[in-house]
Amino acid sequence: MSRSVSPSSHSPLPRPAMPVPAPSSSELVQAEASLLSGRYRFSLPSQPSSIFLSLTRTALEGDLSAVLTSPAAKALLTLPSPTPVVDDLFSPSSPSPFPSSSAVSQVGEGERLVVGIALLHAFVQVNWTGPDLSISPIDLFPSLAESGTTEDDLNRHALHLLAYAGEPAYHLALRATFLLLAQRIFATLPTEPSAALPLGSGAWWALRAGMAQQHLLDESVPFPAEVYAPLEALAEHLEEAGELDLHARLALERGLAHHQFGEDRRAAEAFVVAARRSGMEYLLTGAMGRRTKFQVSDLTQLVLLAESRTREGVEEEERLGKDGEKKKEEKEEAAEEEKKADGRSVLPEALALNDDTLLEQTQFTSTTAHVPPSGSDASTPHPLAHLEPGNQPALHPLDQCILLSLCLNIRNTSPAHGLTSSQMSAFVARVITHPRNWSVHTMALLLRSRLESNRSRTVERATLQLQALIEQMPTSDSALPERLRYFFAMPLPAKWEMERELAKRFLSLGVVRSALDIFERLEMWEDAVACWVHMDRADKGLAIVRDLLSGARTESDAVVARSKDTLAPATRSRIDTARQAKLWCLLGDLEPEKCVEHYSRAWDVSGKSSSRAMRSLGGYYFAHAKWTEAIEALREALKINPLFHRTWFVLGCACARVENWDEAAEAFSRCVAIEEEDAESWNNLASVYLRMGEKKNNRPVVSDDEDEDERDPNAITAPQLTSASSASVPHSRKVDAHRALKQGIRHGYDNWRIWQNYMVVSMDVGELSEATRALGRLVEMRSEKTGAGSVDVEVLERLVDAVTRAPRREADAVDGDAGAAGAQVQHNPNEGHGLYPRVEHLFVHQILPRVSEEPRVFRAHARLLLWRGRYRAALDAHLKAYRCGIAQDGTVETDLGRFREAAEEVEELVDVMRNLGDKPADVEGEEGKGGEAEEAQKDWRFQARSLVRTFCGRTKASFGEEKEWERLKEVLDELKRGD
Repeated sequence: MSRSVSPSSHSPLPRPAMPVPAPSSSELVQAEASLLSGRYRFSLPSQPSSIFLSLTRTALEGDLSAVLTSPAAKALLTLPSPTPVVDDLFSPSSPSPFPSSSAVSQVGEGERLVVGIALLHAFVQVNWTGPDLSISPIDLFPSLAESGTTEDDLNRHALHLLAYAGEPAYHLALRATFLLLAQRIFATLPTEPSAALPLGSGAWWALRAGMAQQHLLDESVPFPAEVYAPLEALAEHLEEAGELDLHARLALERGLAHHQFGEDRRAAEAFVVAARRSGMEYLLTGAMGRRTKFQVSDLTQLVLLAESRTREGVEEEERLGKDGEKKKEEKEEAAEEEKKADGRSVLPEALALNDDTLLEQTQFTSTTAHVPPSGSDASTPHPLAHLEPGNQPALHPLDQCILLSLCLNIRNTSPAHGLTSSQMSAFVARVITHPRNWSVHTMALLLRSRLESNRSRTVERATLQLQALIEQMPTSDSALPERLRYFFAMPLPAKWEMERELAKRFLSLGVVRSALDIFERLEMWEDAVACWVHMDRADKGLAIVRDLLSGARTESDAVVARSKDTLAPATRSRIDTARQAKLWCLLGDLEPEKCVEHYSRAWDVSGKSSSRAMRSLGGYYFAHAKWTEAIEALREALKINPLFHRTWFVLGCACARVENWDEAAEAFSRCVAIEEEDAESWNNLASVYLRMGEKKNNRPVVSDDEDEDERDPNAITAPQLTSASSASVPHSRKVDAHRALKQGIRHGYDNWRIWQNYMVVSMDVGELSEATRALGRLVEMRSEKTGAGSVDVEVLERLVDAVTRAPRREADAVDGDAGAAGAQVQHNPNEGHGLYPRVEHLFVHQILPRVSEEPRVFRAHARLLLWRGRYRAALDAHLKAYRCGIAQDGTVETDLGRFREAAEEVEELVDVMRNLGDKPADVEGEEGKGGEAEEAQKDWRFQARSLVRTFCGRTKASFGEEKEWERLKEVLDELKRGD
């Protein structure tokens, strides 16, 4: 704005008619400490007479309007005369600085401190904690309002001045003038102790205001070293004054600053120092307990043992409140009556899980946890050894803040893993169990909501809890002092950040309409377009995109990007061009019939620099089987952005379609280099390795046992055992493929196709032990759906062959002369005795419990048992093969060819029974024992006669005149003569 306004009508600060006794030095220390801790102390007068103490009590009671309209505030906020235009208002470079030197000299340091705190708290109340604030910045400057300056004008100007190091402030932040004024006032306070401020807390409040500003910036900018320098002296003063909690709180807030800037190591050190200064003992350990309703046995559960130090005096203040006159019982009764009268809830509600399996919280069944001894002396018990895991005492709110900060540090310094979430959950559960403060409990519930958002059984509560936390902020369900007391001791996000998180949570769950409302309110138009598309209202999305292209609307992040002071004009122009190209791509997504035109327009608008335009165009060509055009477009996209994983994957698939194996291998190699956990890329890379060097149109033969609905049209299938060109693949390529598949099964453990390919390639490179593992995993995954089809019998038989080629006795499997000195038993894991344990486990624990209708499986097992000398078990396996094969095959009675095969199998089975029936049941078990060994099958002749007689009876009517039938009659007669 360029117009001038009339001078401010604020009058000078009136002086009291009678002299007011100045507060003593100890009272000044206690007042400063009260402001830092957020609680008016008993040691201060209940009816203060000085202006400083009176304002201190008013501010701590949460009456910010009274402080900001007090004579001290009016004198301090007096605008220079003549009043500058808005663009020069509050600017450091203005010829009339704010606050003016006359106002600073007229208002004491203590009063300035309280006014600055009230301004900072007002900004926090509006953007973080709520409830709604009745006063606005324009109310502090009546002359500006009279001249036509609006609240939006002030807010926009303040946000411009709050930009820091080229990073703009969030343009939707409310009443940012409060924060700007607070920073200007804190800058007038001394950073060292003075007569009016004996602790020198001005530097600490400047840090708090700076942290509030950091939450507004697009990217955090670390503080210069001079911000922290005065805090060292302040920490010493706090320690000398015996302010243990403030000493700990200062360390905690410094740690949160390091956490904000990504300095995780320094943050962790500061959090540990805060816990030590606070006197809190904590230990993450284990205790027996249960987490589900139907759990029968107790298991070790993570638990955080923690205990606050005993606080004398402060605990009494917390129980009795600010008046200090009511007794504890009277205070509690009054609070209960007030709560019943107006129906208010002091703390945010922790929503119940209401799950049919999971318990609301871990139930610990043991009264003690695993606690190591204290120090090196095993006889000294740990300070927390007396705590019961399920019945721990309540923690002080400051200690709860420290635990939540330690919880966040675990996330920053640990990988995204289930164990990390379990550790964080233990910290959060310890805080939620005993809620003591509104803001602390809100932060704990927010962390729990984030931890639960990735689990199917808890995602519903996580979303509803986040929504409840946002909805509670404008309400007056708790007093403002309680909300503000520990605000700076934890990283509570602003309301717009929580709303953005909730919108994305809604969208992930399919609650699209609610997500759309939030995205539109936050001006996140691209996400809003996605919501309209989800609701089959592409026309609405098209209207938004066309408005964005025409300039009728502007996205939130575009406003932020254009506000960066460090951007050169050429850079800003390049950002606008890239944004236009992105919008044309979005328009192409919404209009498939014109998508090629829109993607090409995006490519031209960007000056051939839009990777997304070529990615989208390449994806369109790939979906329409235009492989050559897709490859060209994807190559252009990857020249601009070679770190886009999905583009490399599609390029690899397209190259494989045209049998350009070398480029396909390069593409999939880049895929796994960017995203190591992409199992499909590892699988496709192995497939390409096995096809490199082939002539075109000479593809390996692939088995057709896959379900059509399970096939991925964009995936490449590895060659199977039936490959006609397997011998033409160099051994080095097979080894490369095996290594790639080994990585693939690590990241795609539940993908049966990768396991099948891994089994085949393992057999081809001689890794039979790994092939055994792969076959077992396949049976576990596929047996329920395909039954015997889950067993690759050819592979199974080859595995049995590899075992049975070795001598039965392990001592006979030696290198060289068995009697020579130093002869060593061979233990090759891929053959003989080295492979036998895995193959035996495969049969006993994986195949036979799941597959009972495949005769070849039982015959293969019989050969393995025969090799081990377990003749009874081998005979039993042969009989099972007969029962599930010939005995249940009705075609032997109608099909001549099948009858002849079956007759031969029956005769072979009789020979097996004749050869093994009289042998010891288990040669391996009988070795070394004295006495006569038990026979494998005493009544083998009877069973053989029954078997042959039954088969002959079944087939006599159809094939009684065949020579095979006559041969079986002779076998039956021989068995009778044997008796």
